Amino acid sequence: MLDIKFIRENTDEVKKNCENRNVKCDIDRLLELDERRRDLIIKTDDLKAEKNQLNKELQSEEQDKKEVIERGKIVKEETEKFEKELERVLVEYRDLLLKVPNMASDDTPIGPDASGNIVIRKWGEIPKFEFKPKEHWQLAEELDLIDTPRAAKVSGARFNYLKGGLVLLEFALMQFAFSILTNEEKLKEIAIENNLTVSTKPFIPIFPPVMIRPDMMNRMARLDPEEMYILERDNLNLIGSAEHTLGAMYADEILDWKELPIRMVGFSNAFRREAGSYNKDMKGILRVHQFDKLEMESFTLPEDSLNEQNFIVAIQEYLVRQLKLSYQVVAICTGDMGRPDVRQIDIETWMPGQNKYRETNTSDLIGDFQSRRLNTRVRSENGTITYVHMNDATAFSQRPLVAIMENYQQADGSIVVPEVLRKYMPNNLSTIKR
Repeated sequence: MLDIKFIRENTDEVKKNCENRNVKCDIDRLLELDERRRDLIIKTDDLKAEKNQLNKELQSEEQDKKEVIERGKIVKEETEKFEKELERVLVEYRDLLLKVPNMASDDTPIGPDASGNIVIRKWGEIPKFEFKPKEHWQLAEELDLIDTPRAAKVSGARFNYLKGGLVLLEFALMQFAFSILTNEEKLKEIAIENNLTVSTKPFIPIFPPVMIRPDMMNRMARLDPEEMYILERDNLNLIGSAEHTLGAMYADEILDWKELPIRMVGFSNAFRREAGSYNKDMKGILRVHQFDKLEMESFTLPEDSLNEQNFIVAIQEYLVRQLKLSYQVVAICTGDMGRPDVRQIDIETWMPGQNKYRETNTSDLIGDFQSRRLNTRVRSENGTITYVHMNDATAFSQRPLVAIMENYQQADGSIVVPEVLRKYMPNNLSTIKR
């Protein structure tokens, strides 16, 4: 959430930011409630101070006890009245404050939706085939790599069984990513190649919980409630990404500046209801209710967070380039990026079967928006305590599998395994075939 002091001092900018991000939030009402909240806090504090003084006077032999007792009753009644009003005000105040989106960075494009996104750069040549390339679901069907009908029978629509070579390919993909993210020398090479002055501290591999308490999910401010799977009986939610439990890991803690950056990479199942996506990507594994994801999460000092995101994007590009997949880097506009984001950068990879680029990696600079809600702070070198800045980003999900299948398909319907992944395949398997 934003600092209310910032909202008071930058009201017009906050209102404009809400407009740019298609978020309806009554900032004027929020400020009215803030003023009343502060007034009630002062009044209740003054009354509590008076009550303490009256208690002292009751112990004095020189005071008229009756008069003090009568005043004490009035003070008690007024205190209770103001506290009840403060409680009511705080409910509406907090609700409105939590609806205010993060402030977009100066270099974020302004636009109403995905049409306002801007391509920053491209890499690689779009491959040419001597045959009509198939979509991944067609290849998977012919090679018996994905079984959707039986998954629908067992679990319902938008579930699937991944099988055989595709399972091996996914784990090869994840092992490859771990080999880079945990290798400081490789991270140094990436930083130097991109002219970035950043720490090259490796990422810590994590298996995070896939269930999260609703209050923690709310503090993360990440997934729309309509997208969540909610386990009411146990008062838990299924996560939509490892970032949800990784980001909440240090809630209500004060970190030491020497520990930062803290970088984690978590592998988990992810669960999303895909509400409102009826008839979109119904075939294959592009948009499903359950999928695997390898997610990066980092905590930095405020002054390092922008460079951290640039470094994370450089790592993402390196991973995709090593797979020899053509891609474009896209700056996501105000109307299309997540509410907690300061700045969102996506990588869209070319999918020959679909004849277009599709998003495979996302990087989100959050700043202190989540850490304020989570109360995750850092004690700096001079002893001051501030909120940490947070970044989250996709290393790999299952979408790169789609890109590999479509880009590496052969005329006979087989799929060549990218060279960089072969050492992670059993017996150095180089081709997936029936």
